[in-house]
Formats: sequence, C-alpha cells, structure tokens
Amino acid sequence: MARYLLARLATSVFLLVAITLFVFAAFDVTPANRPPPGLTNDTYRIHGSLPHQYTLFLWNIVRHGDLGRSYADREPVTARIARAAPVTLSLVVGGLVVWLLIAVPLGLLAALRPRSLLDVAVMTFVLVGISLHPLWLGLTLGFVFGQHWHLLPAAGYCDLFSPSTACGGPAQWLDHLLLPWLTFGALNAALYTLMIRASVREELDKDYVLAARAKGAGTARVLRAHVGINVLPPFVAMIGMTIGVALAGVVFVDTAFGLPGLGGTLRQSIMRRDLPMTAGIVLFVTVVIVVINFVADVICSTLDPRTAGLPPVNARA
Repeated sequence: MARYLLARLATSVFLLVAITLFVFAAFDVTPANRPPPGLTNDTYRIHGSLPHQYTLFLWNIVRHGDLGRSYADREPVTARIARAAPVTLSLVVGGLVVWLLIAVPLGLLAALRPRSLLDVAVMTFVLVGISLHPLWLGLTLGFVFGQHWHLLPAAGYCDLFSPSTACGGPAQWLDHLLLPWLTFGALNAALYTLMIRASVREELDKDYVLAARAKGAGTARVLRAHVGINVLPPFVAMIGMTIGVALAGVVFVDTAFGLPGLGGTLRQSIMRRDLPMTAGIVLFVTVVIVVINFVADVICSTLDPRTAGLPPVNARA
C-alpha cells in the first residue's frame, strides 16, 4: 500500500510541475500575452532565457507563493484568490451535500424498484438534469424564489466571519447560499443518480447478493453489508475524477447569483484580459483538482485494496 501511495504522490507532483509549465507557456512566453503598455515586465518577471524565466516563475510560486500582480489594479493575485476561494469552497461543499442528499436516495430507490413508476420518474429527473444549463437554472431559481416569491435572496453574498458590511453572519450567509447550493447540487445529482442506480442494480443481480437473500438477509442488511462495500470505492473515485467538470459549473453559478468566488473572478479577468489573474486562478484550480484526485485515490485504496493492485484484506489474513 505504501508503495502505491508513494507512486501516486510522485505522479501528482509530476503532474503539478507539468501544469505549471503549461500555464507558464500559455500565459507568459506567448508574445500576445505580454503586459500592456504602461506596466513593467516585472509583473511576471519576463526576462532572461526561457529556462531561467520558468525556474524563477516556479521558485516564486513554491518559495513565496507569488503568482504575480493583476494587470487591472496591480493587486497581488494570491490576495484576490484568498478572498474568492472561501466563497467557492462554501459553494462546492454545500452543493456536494445537496448533491449527495438527492442522488443517493433517488439512485437507491430506483435500483430497488426497476421499471416502476418511481424508476421512470427518477430517470426523467436524470434526463432533465443532464440537459439543463447551470446558468439558466440559476437565473430561473433566482427569479422564482427571489424576485417573484421573495423567499430567498436572488443574488449576492454575505461573509460568514468578520463581515465588512451589514450583510454577514451564519444566518444571512446560509440564506444567500441556499439557491446556489441547490443549483450546483441538482445538476450534478442527475448524473450521480444514474451512476448509483446502475451500480446498485448490477450488484443486486450478482450471486453473492442472491445467496445472502437466500440466507434470510433483508434489503437493508444487503445494501449495508454487501452492496455498499462494492459500490462505494468507484463512487468516491468518480467524484474525484469529475470534480473538475463540477468546478467548471461554478463559473456559471457565480455569474447567476453574483457570487465573488473564483468563477466570477475568472470570468472578469478573462473579459478584462487580465492574464496574471487568469493564469493564477487556472493554476490554483488545477492544483486543487490534482490534490482532490490524490485524496480520492487514497480513500479508494483504503476502502478496497484491490484498486491499488493488492489482494483484499481478508485474503491476506
């Protein structure tokens, strides 16, 4: 297991270095990406040979956490990311909870009652959820629940800790994030409902489940003691692999609800051709994705050693 984890860690480090090289090549050495008139080349230290530029770029990231300064207002990129990242983290974590609360029960119920009216309703939800665009869904929910019924704020964000305005604190923070959570969670829940239904349905048809039922095991015990053990590792792995796709939807959710997160900041930096800010956010998000995938691999190898090329725990006992 230790050898497998070290190999995965080495792969992750290599991938991170490759990502920094790609970001450097895409945003720093292309002539069209040079700083606009009036800004010095010290913004991203564009001088010297290419190996020297890249080494300095990588050293500034690792040693000083320096991602340059914004072309628009000269603010350090890391400072802007530090303000926007907690907003995105709140959105993703809360959306993930909503996502699981929707996907897990619907997927299980549809798997337990195939070809029933409930199964048809669940598959209709999956089809609609996969087809919807997050920006459209966000704007629609904001209009219906915010502007029309006045039940929840249609847009805006309130700080959870140390608010700088009158809008702040746990209650208002939660109030402003309910609709973004629902938007983010519902769209991702559709795909995972389908995956859970297919995985559970496949396991229920296997011989070991039929044998357990023949011995008198009830549905709850079969799901908990047999099916869940085999379904959970690929489920965790899929979350890790698709987290990048889920984070792409953050841009649209931020736009729909006016959240000052990484998605909204990235959209503004692209519109303003603020290349250091764009590069910094892209690099930060990709690093987060690599770390999440590594953590998912660790969890999967712990739940099921076979994913690491090892025999099951009971087989080695």
